[in-house]
Amino acid sequence: MAQASVLSERRTNVDDVFDHLHTQISSLELKPGDRISEAEIAAQFGISRQPVRDAFSRLANLDLLLIRPQRATEVQRFSMRRIEKSRFIRTAIEKEVLLRASTFCDRAGAAQLDEALKEQTAAVQTSDSESFGRLDYEFHEVLCTVARADYAYEAILEEKAKVDRLCKLGLEKEQRMPKLLEDHTAIANAVKAHDSATAIEVGMLHLSRLDDTIQRITETNANYFVSESA
Repeated sequence: MAQASVLSERRTNVDDVFDHLHTQISSLELKPGDRISEAEIAAQFGISRQPVRDAFSRLANLDLLLIRPQRATEVQRFSMRRIEKSRFIRTAIEKEVLLRASTFCDRAGAAQLDEALKEQTAAVQTSDSESFGRLDYEFHEVLCTVARADYAYEAILEEKAKVDRLCKLGLEKEQRMPKLLEDHTAIANAVKAHDSATAIEVGMLHLSRLDDTIQRITETNANYFVSESA
C-alpha cells in the first residue's frame, strides 16, 4: 500500500509539473529556445528531480521540449519540416471529417453546431480570448462527433497543439477571433447543407491562414526556428 501511495503521489507531481510547463510553453511565457533547469523546477515544486524528468519526457514527446544529454534542456524551436508534416496529417484528417460530417449531419448535429457558434459569438463579442480558444477546440470536436468519427478528434488535437504556439505569435487573439468565427460559420453552414465540397474548401482555407503567420515569424523571429540546412 505504501508503494502504491508513493507511485500515486509521483503521478500527481508529474502531472502538476507537466501542466505548469505546458501552460507556460503554450502561452509563450517560455519562448522557443529558452532554457529550463530540471533542478530549478524540482526546487520550485519542492519535489525530487525524477517527477520533473518524467514531465520533461512527456513534453518532449509533444515536441515542446528538446532534451539533450549533458546539455541544457530548452523549449523546442519550430521546425518547418515538423510543421509541414503536422499540417499534412491534419489536412488529410480534416478533409475526411468534413466529408463525413456533411454526409451524416442531422438535426441533432446541426443543433450542436449552432450551439457551438452561439458560444463562439458570445466570446468574440466580449473579447474573451481564453474562452474562444477552448471553444475553437470544441468546435472541431463537434465536427468529429457529427461525422461519427469521434476518434479522429484525438489526432486533430495532437496535430493542432503542435502549431498553436505559432498562432499565438501571429496576430493577437482578439484580432484573429472574428475571422476564425467567420470560417467556422461557413464550415458549419456547408455541413448542415450537406455541401461537402464547400465545407472542405472552407476548411482548407481555414487551415491555410497559418501561412502568413509563419512567413511573418520567420522574418521577425528567425531564432525561433531550428536550422534545417544540414
